[in-house]
Amino acid sequence: MSFKTVVEARPRLNRSELAVPASNPKLFEKAAKSEADVVFLDLEDAVAPDDKPQARRNAVKALNEVDWGRKSVSVRINGLDTHYMYRDVVDLVEQAGARLDLIMVPKVGTAADIYAVDMLLTQIEAAHNLKKRIGIEVIIETALGMMNVNEIAAASPRLESLSFGVADYAASTRARTTNIGGFNPDYAVLADADAQGARATDYGDQWHYALARVVVAARANGLRPLDGPYGDFTDPDGFRAAARRAAALGCEGKWAIHPSQIALANEMFTPSAAEVAKARRIMDAMAAAAKDGKGAVALDGRLIDIASIRQAETLVKKAEMAALKG
Repeated sequence: MSFKTVVEARPRLNRSELAVPASNPKLFEKAAKSEADVVFLDLEDAVAPDDKPQARRNAVKALNEVDWGRKSVSVRINGLDTHYMYRDVVDLVEQAGARLDLIMVPKVGTAADIYAVDMLLTQIEAAHNLKKRIGIEVIIETALGMMNVNEIAAASPRLESLSFGVADYAASTRARTTNIGGFNPDYAVLADADAQGARATDYGDQWHYALARVVVAARANGLRPLDGPYGDFTDPDGFRAAARRAAALGCEGKWAIHPSQIALANEMFTPSAAEVAKARRIMDAMAAAAKDGKGAVALDGRLIDIASIRQAETLVKKAEMAALKG
């Protein structure tokens, strides 16, 4: 184990993260009553330029007046390359900072982007004597951001999560797809011909490399990796497949761009009863082994060791957080 200690970000249940346009206040109460773990009010892509000042006022009002219950509430600000960004941060934190959990920063390209937002947040919190430190969520959704993802993930102690923004990432890399996540029929290889000359088509996951990089950078810095949007909200099976792959890679949760995707995300990122039971058996087996002075032990014909118990403890903790919310 390295001498460097990885400090985990503030723990939050983050299986589902619901996107809500801040330009549409009619959706706020529904979002607050939903089963989403995190709600983010969007000031960026979902809001037309002429509507941004009013959307910002809507977000401030919603933070102060809506009962969000146990949910974590975030606001996606506009990009650092726009003139909206500074006013987003100043107005939100000065007028509703005590009710704000997270700031989501889009299209992050370098660690300096995070430094700038952190500096602004720190000054406003100090000036207004805010006791709660506001966390930062980052979206990796450009080629530049992906190239610098390791430095970005280590840029600030405020950082809590990295999300993979597949749509803008596809545009940034000039990927030949118009889907927001999911299957691409062109991303395939042909197998060698069989005895009859037929060649099977083997499909791959176009986004595996990018999402895996985000997961590694996040986990190496104690952050939560999140999979971003799945554009076809009429395709629950496709959403489940994408979420299952993301969970297998180590993601903590996935965005929901439509209320129908909330339950799907919660389902896919909540450990099953069987998984929890197995994890508890691993913990019990390792505790018994430790009493006998052993560092490893066999369980169900498989070797388990200290790494196994860390995995088991993480799974059980996540299940307990989900049970408390429920």
